[in-house]
Amino acid sequence: MVVSPAAFRRAPARRPPAELPPALQALWFAARDDWSAAHDIVMAHDDADCAWVHAHLHRAEGDRDNARYWYRRAGKRCATGAFDAERDAIVAALTKCRP
Repeated sequence: MVVSPAAFRRAPARRPPAELPPALQALWFAARDDWSAAHDIVMAHDDADCAWVHAHLHRAEGDRDNARYWYRRAGKRCATGAFDAERDAIVAALTKCRP
């Protein structure tokens, strides 16, 4: 699936499209400030993409130690930039589209 991060943020639906993989569903909720729904999704899945989103969520909430753990699980470097920019970069990477 190829979708731009901007289109991803603007999607008007009340729920993420069912065909999105779990990591993107979690980012869909995160883009709408629903941290709990996003976290519930990534907690239920044990793959590198969900670990990356999990790291992003904990960094956004200010839990750096927990975020570092999840970045390691995802095999990713700890992000330091703006949260929205990181979310857009993850969406782009997971959908094969440049931010």
